[in-house]
Parts: sequence; structure tokens; C-alpha cells
Amino acid sequence: MTQPRVCIATGDYYRLGETFVNRHIAEIFGGSVGVITGRYHGENPLNKPVFERRQRAGGTAALLQGLLWHIPLNTLKHGTSRLPYGQAKSDLIAFLREHQVDVILAEFGTQALALAPLANELNIPIFTYFRGTDASKQIQRPRIVKAYNKMMPRLAGVFSVSQFLLDNLARHGVTVNPNAHVVPSGVDIRRFVPGEKRPGSFLAVGRFVEKKAPQITLRAFAKAAQNHPDARLDFIGSGPLLEDCQKLAADMGVADQVTFHGQQPHEYVRQHLLTTEVFLQHSITAADGNTEGLPTAIQEALACGCITISTNHAGIPEAVEHGVNGYLVDEWDEDGFGQKIAAVLDQADRSAMATAARQTAEDKFDNDKGLSRVERIILETIERQG
Repeated sequence: MTQPRVCIATGDYYRLGETFVNRHIAEIFGGSVGVITGRYHGENPLNKPVFERRQRAGGTAALLQGLLWHIPLNTLKHGTSRLPYGQAKSDLIAFLREHQVDVILAEFGTQALALAPLANELNIPIFTYFRGTDASKQIQRPRIVKAYNKMMPRLAGVFSVSQFLLDNLARHGVTVNPNAHVVPSGVDIRRFVPGEKRPGSFLAVGRFVEKKAPQITLRAFAKAAQNHPDARLDFIGSGPLLEDCQKLAADMGVADQVTFHGQQPHEYVRQHLLTTEVFLQHSITAADGNTEGLPTAIQEALACGCITISTNHAGIPEAVEHGVNGYLVDEWDEDGFGQKIAAVLDQADRSAMATAARQTAEDKFDNDKGLSRVERIILETIERQG
């Protein structure tokens, strides 16, 4: 079979932080032929045809018909009200036909919910990629579990960034499509490489939100750094907990050892990773059930030879091997986290762990290999089913 024409479906286009989605849009099978998005904000640096799915169905009469007929019917039949109907459905069909779409890859399981029935109707194979919240927070709701179970047989295949997410779907009662594969998002190991490390340098990257637990990271570092005045911690990211953490750093007397950079471009993060010795990420399960998948930031840190201290959370143990390329503690174990930070600071020779970190990335997270594997699975599935 010649290379299929793939259309990528995503919730938002274009989002800088979703490097894995943007890579698929730009590069899969030489580049996708279009993007179906829930929300479109007008930015299109990848220069792809865009269909905004959450558009009006076409006038008051059509909206009323949807509320009275299409939405209840879709909810009953498919477990979700997200399916396009009316003029929106007609326009989406025209978009798919115009661009001669052979395959749809829905980034995040929740996007596949909206498109699987239509893809089946048009005889277009559809795959989905579970990445985190779609297989953790979302499945706390019984109606999503029900909808996923209706969706799974309609999919040609499933990808996940970690085995944890597939297992978590099963734990919550979802019968996962048998054509399921673990393919981490990966990292460009040719750009993310070890640089000249700054002794005693630590870095945390991510939004200042509950599941990243930045206060735990900060308090643990502050305690460990008491006997290491030369240790430095950089935070890159923004979010609702940022101001609290800035105040906490001052209250704990480590404001001169901690720098808050705010939200920064991806290249800014890369430059810091090159020279950082230790990467910190104390991920926890949020109160609403939200978890990581397998954080891209950790994969990038390993590629840059950063010793990684993290938690036994979601897919992280699939990347960080305790005592080999980093350390793992249980979620919420602030004292243990601080002890591992202190252990690294007290470790005279850190080169072996740094080398192991880089080797892990080369072996597991080369995104060129990952993309090739996704393409191969799609092709083999189409040929087998076609």
C-alpha cells in the first residue's frame, strides 16, 4: 500500500506544549493532510487545512433539532453527545473527502469518541492515542467508561504513551481494543543531548498545578540544600500555584537558591536541560483522578543526561529506573524526595547515573523510532483489515 493520507484530530490547534501532537501533524507519513480540531485560535504555523469541529450546526432550527433529537440519540447509541450532526457533519464529511483522507489519528481518547462513528460510516480506519488525562481523570465518570466501551470496537487500533494508562483503562472497566500498543511520545535525541553540566543544578519543568506538586518539590529541595549552599533550583512554568511557591521560597529562606522563570518556549527549556545535573518531578494523582501518562519532560531530561528524581506514579517507572538513572519515591513522600536530592548532592561521582539516563533515552525514547513504529502499525493494520 502507498503511504496513507492521515488526518490528525485534536482538541486544540495549535498548542505549543503539545509537541507530540504537532510532530504527528507535521511529520507522520511525510505530513498529515489536515487537522480536525475542537477549538481553533487562528494560529497555523504548520500550514495545514483545518476543520473546526465545534462549530454551529446551522441556525436556530438546526440547533433545536439537535437538542431534541440528535444529541439524545447519539448519547443513547454512542454514549456521548459530542458527535457532529446537521450542517457540521455534512461539512466534516466534505472536508474528509476533499482531502482524500485514508486514516484518522485522534490524539486523546476523548477526541476519538466524537469521530469514531462517522469514521466507521465513511469506512475510514480510525486510531486513537491515549496520553494522560483521557485515561485517568476522564474515566472517573461512569458515562465516559460506557462511551469508551462503545468506542473501542469501532477503532482500528489504540496507542498509549505508557502501559500504565492501558492498565488504568482496564482497571476502570474499559475493554481495550486488542490492537493496542505502547509507544511513548519520545524526544528528539539529536537535539536533546548532554551538555556541560553545572554542579549542583536542579530543574523542574511544568505547570504549577496540583498533579505536579511544586510545593513538595520546593520544600524537599529547601531541606536538602541546607548543607549545600551552592545548590540551585530552577522552575520553568506557570500556573495557579506559582505565587504560593514564590512566597514559600521566601518564607523558607531559599529565595536566593531558587529561580522562577515563568512559562517559556520549548527551546528555553532545552537550553536549561543541556546544563542541568538533576531533574525533579514529584507527580501525584490529583483529587479528581488526573494523572500523568509518561511525561515528555522526563524523557527530554533523560536524553540530556539529567539524573531524574521522581515518583512511583503513572508511567514514570517505565522511564526512571531506581538507583540506575535516577530515584523514585512514593507520591507525597516529601521526606523521601528530599533524602534523594541530598543523596545526589552528597554523591561525589554522578557520571554513571548521567550516562545511564542518556542510554535510557536512546534505547526507549528516540521519537524517530517511535514515529516509524506508529506508521508501521497503522500500515500493517490497514493491510490486515483491508
